[in-house]
Formats: sequence, structure tokens, C-alpha cells
Amino acid sequence: MKVAIFASGNGTNYEVLAEHFQKGDLPGELALLFCDHPDAPVIKRAEKFQTPVVTFTVKSCGGKQKYEEKILQVLKDYQIDFIALAGYMRVIGPTILNEYEGRIVNLHPAYLPAYPGLHSIERAFADHPNETGVTVHYIDSGLDSGPAIAQKHVPIYDDDTVESLEARIHECEHHLYPEALKKALLKFEEENN
Repeated sequence: MKVAIFASGNGTNYEVLAEHFQKGDLPGELALLFCDHPDAPVIKRAEKFQTPVVTFTVKSCGGKQKYEEKILQVLKDYQIDFIALAGYMRVIGPTILNEYEGRIVNLHPAYLPAYPGLHSIERAFADHPNETGVTVHYIDSGLDSGPAIAQKHVPIYDDDTVESLEARIHECEHHLYPEALKKALLKFEEENN
């Protein structure tokens, strides 16, 4: 079972997952990192783990349709079975979704259905409820609306800043994502053996 991670930025969640794959805590093989920003820090992290990297932008492909078709070809070339999104800041369109339905999971920095989409941490902080959270879920055609695999609450304290809240959310992500991904991968493996 070959797994691809999609990321757009810094790559801390990529690194946590890569460590778990390296230790054998996650089933399958981390076979690819796809990044839509050729200069993103996650690429350096991938080099450290010797994960093959493919990177190109929507603009370089001449639009979203061609971009997704090119990604799909890369996924076929690498014989990818399963995709884990780790800070991938683009919506997955039907070209990829139709081929990989039920085989794409996402990490979202909120307790869905609250705060779907971008800037979830900032929006939760501005509203100042008692808590927000982290969700790992399957991708569907909606925005952060696929079935949840795992969720965990993260408290919001009176003296929090956006940065302190973000740090606690990232810490929660780094524990929750490997557990939830393992559950999803084992389920996929079981259904396809």
C-alpha cells in the first residue's frame, strides 16, 4: 500500500507522519510528497526523509483542470493507493476525488462542523468559545464536510493569543493525525485484501 502526502507549507504534520512511517507505526509505504509550492519548507523536510517529491503549481499547468490531471498522472506513475492531506491548501476537485473517493483523508484545525475552510484557528479565537479542536476526516465534494475519523477538543483559555492557541492545536494534530491515519489505512487495507 503506497501513500502520498499532499502539503503546501511548513510541513510539520508531514514530518510527524513521515517519522511514523519510518518507525513502522503506520501501515504501508510513504511513497510521495506532492507540494503545490515549489519553494515550501516541507520540501526540505521531505529530503531529510528521502521521500520522493513532485511539485508544480496550478499556474504552471494553465488552470485547475490540467493541474489535477497532471497530479492524477503522477499518482498513477507512483502507484499511489491512498492520500493524506497535511496542510494542503487547495480544494480537491472531482478529477482526483472521483479516482480516490474514500481514500483521501484531511487534517482540519477545528472541531468540525465548526469553522470549515480557511483561517479556522483565527475565526475560533475571534469568536472565543470555550474550546475549538482538531478533526481528521475523509474528503468529499463539500468543504470540510466528509465523515470524521477522529476528533479532539482543544480548550481556549482567557489569556490565549492566536499563537498560543495555534501551538496547542498543532500539538493536538501531531498526536491525533497519526492515530486517525493508521485507523483509515488499516480499514482500507482490510477492505482491499
